[in-house]
Amino acid sequence: MHKILVSDPIAREGIEILRCHAEVVVDGKVTTDALLLAIPEYDALIVRSRTRVIAPIIEAGARLRVIGRAGVGLDNIDTDAAARRGIAVVNSPTSVMITVAEHTFGLMLALARRIPQADASLRGGAWEKSKFMGVELSGKTLGIVGLGRIGSMVSTRAVAFGMRVLAFDPYITRARAQEFGATLLDALDDLLAQSDFISVHTPLLPTTRGLIGAEEIAKVKPTTRLIFCARGGVVDERALLHALENGKIAGAALDVFENEPPGENPLLKHPNVVATPHLGAMTEEAQTRAAVDVAEQVVEILRKT
Repeated sequence: MHKILVSDPIAREGIEILRCHAEVVVDGKVTTDALLLAIPEYDALIVRSRTRVIAPIIEAGARLRVIGRAGVGLDNIDTDAAARRGIAVVNSPTSVMITVAEHTFGLMLALARRIPQADASLRGGAWEKSKFMGVELSGKTLGIVGLGRIGSMVSTRAVAFGMRVLAFDPYITRARAQEFGATLLDALDDLLAQSDFISVHTPLLPTTRGLIGAEEIAKVKPTTRLIFCARGGVVDERALLHALENGKIAGAALDVFENEPPGENPLLKHPNVVATPHLGAMTEEAQTRAAVDVAEQVVEILRKT
């Protein structure tokens, strides 16, 4: 019988699927050293974002046939090392689309209406209506950088809010962008210059690291607000802080950071920043979809080996 190790917490529904087909061990607190010792016994490893599946772990997995991540990216898995060993790597890229798109809008609204700051003020005993003057989304231009699975869902929701949507994505066609209510632009600079809100939805790759840096932020209007729910590192945090401190951008809403947890990141202390601790995928529905999706893929791969 196959053995599967689940080293990060995943939804019960996924565990139940696995247990119908294999012996399953769940250890959501296993350390790297302990994993190195344990992995030779297992045919499959399932993680979320806590466990770092580094090359030595993969090399130690004598029986390992598949690594599954119950989530979107594969940042925490050494896919090159897995490929060298012929180990399949699977994830669940569609499971969090709705959840991240909704969180993007939650942050956009919170930023536009200064909801967290107003909440904190009221809880502190103040009644400061004029201090928290906001702006509407309706009639504004939203620029979406990356019109993939999540970006496209943000676009359709923005249209429902009465927003004009621009998009920059070198991998899609104008016709495809129009399906989601967006106008595709050829140059990122044009999107930056025209947008009232900018939402970034690109993966972190060598080509996208620092994609939104000092030069790019310098092209936005001082009334522009940035929403970032993709992967830390795509936005240059130092450049963003400098722009906020100098009034070159009106505000930012951040769900991801280059270093997580971000520690004493000065962006967290800026009055025009709204921040959440990488909550984009954190809904019950998304976590259930992710667990079920990756469990079914892992079971199918093990069935074939």
